[in-house]
Amino acid sequence: MSREFKNASSCWKAIMSDVHRNRGLLPIIENFARENTNPASIVFGTSGWRGEIGTDFTFNNLRVVTSAIIEMFKCNDSSVMHPMGASGFEEVKKRGVIVGHDNRFLGPDFAKEVLGLLQKEGIRTWYAGEAPTPEFSAGIEMLHAACSINLTPSHNPARFAGLKFNPSDGGPAGPEITTKIEKIANRMMKESIVLHPVEPKSIEKIDLTHLYIKFITERKTLDIEKIRDFVDREDCIICIDNVNGSTRGRIERIIGSSNRIKYLRTEDDFLFGGIAPEPSEKNMRGVENILKGSNARFKLGVIMDPDGDRIRHADGSMQIPMNYFGAMAFHFLYVHKGIKGVVAKSVGTSNLVNAVAKKLGVPVKETMVGFKNFRPYMLKTSGEKAIVAFEESDGISAYNHTLEKDAILGLLLAIEMMAVTGKNLSEHLKDLMDKFGYFYPERSGISVDPSLVGEPLKKRLSVIREHYKKGTVISIGKEMRTVKDVITVDGTKLVFDDGSWIMIRPSGTEPKVRFYIEARTEEDKKAVFEAAEEITIEALGIKV
Repeated sequence: MSREFKNASSCWKAIMSDVHRNRGLLPIIENFARENTNPASIVFGTSGWRGEIGTDFTFNNLRVVTSAIIEMFKCNDSSVMHPMGASGFEEVKKRGVIVGHDNRFLGPDFAKEVLGLLQKEGIRTWYAGEAPTPEFSAGIEMLHAACSINLTPSHNPARFAGLKFNPSDGGPAGPEITTKIEKIANRMMKESIVLHPVEPKSIEKIDLTHLYIKFITERKTLDIEKIRDFVDREDCIICIDNVNGSTRGRIERIIGSSNRIKYLRTEDDFLFGGIAPEPSEKNMRGVENILKGSNARFKLGVIMDPDGDRIRHADGSMQIPMNYFGAMAFHFLYVHKGIKGVVAKSVGTSNLVNAVAKKLGVPVKETMVGFKNFRPYMLKTSGEKAIVAFEESDGISAYNHTLEKDAILGLLLAIEMMAVTGKNLSEHLKDLMDKFGYFYPERSGISVDPSLVGEPLKKRLSVIREHYKKGTVISIGKEMRTVKDVITVDGTKLVFDDGSWIMIRPSGTEPKVRFYIEARTEEDKKAVFEAAEEITIEALGIKV
């Protein structure tokens, strides 16, 4: 039967064309994953290495990448060991590595490959089984482990698998580590090395949810008792869409079972019903239908991605994207909980939080896109500690919490916010915007030829900052806007005199140019968006 398909990509195409009829083809994908020994180019994007199962992400290529990680450990290079938070290989062996996966196809099998290779080198291992990303981050700290290897491609479609590497502080690995892994792995790939599987000698299981609950209880950023009491006593409905992912079962263990909490898509489904499993506006429909059918005073709905590091909120009246929720979380933690520090946000995120922070006298630190860039503000030793750290792509963490983004935190924080303010999220958001100003963000992207990815694409987009300097006047809709500021932290961000802005940058994970915009009125949103698209197309030299 496998002869019907030349490669895994053609098989995946058939599967995804009708996931209900063609899920029986998954064993063919497994055959490709086990038998294909073709090398792949290993690139760690903004959040790990990702590849199509059976094409790039194969058993052999995973063994190569794992071997590259082990070789990195053995090098005892201080430029790697320092960001790793370990003195050398001997310390890594003793402190150990947590290995696990999300709910993807072949997750346990891939994890077994990693465990076997690590154990062969005398490295202690824990097997977490299926677990969300924030639990790995908390688990590293609670076990004092050297690092974790989490087999997940986050919110990518079903045909993908991935690998996230987190060092001893629990955060996403920085370029000092990932560049080294890439270099060693790609050298091995050029040699077309074929590695044989190594059976794990033993599997020591670890309950990361138990450690996570202990972690959040000790850190006290969240008031778990207040959250439980709200759910038990108030007239509320909470709807959680787990999208068949690794967050399923977690909330029951943290706050207990309740008939006021409704769960969607908790069953096993490697194919996610054929959808892209991301916390998007479109994927919130099931949650919104539940909320709109309820007469409860308090309504909260969320959707989380498969590895539990992204979240989107709703309350039956509107959806609350992270651009807004992050600002609300900051205001809540600063004003209602008295937590002091700074705001950390990625440069493509809404300026609503800037407006709130400015009036409250709190500094804002804008970073490049990618949660790993928040590390300087999230460490225990940070001089400027983040009250909240968030990015527009649905990721959030908070004071004294994990260095990874955390959808579970996002849900629990929303419930506590409702408990303290006595308001639904949309009511609270309206209060904030009435006081601090209205902001209307949006984002999109343009696909480009894969050959442009890297320096050629950066070079083309660099003309934007040259053409649109401070003081440049451009037409946006029927209005003339002056460029008030040009920010080049990540790509190019043009801030206009009315507070609206456009940001254009190459994607870190796929052959795309991403552009982000923010208008100050709903009516101006379309015009700002069209201006961003026009500037992007002009820079790329695309003929329309």
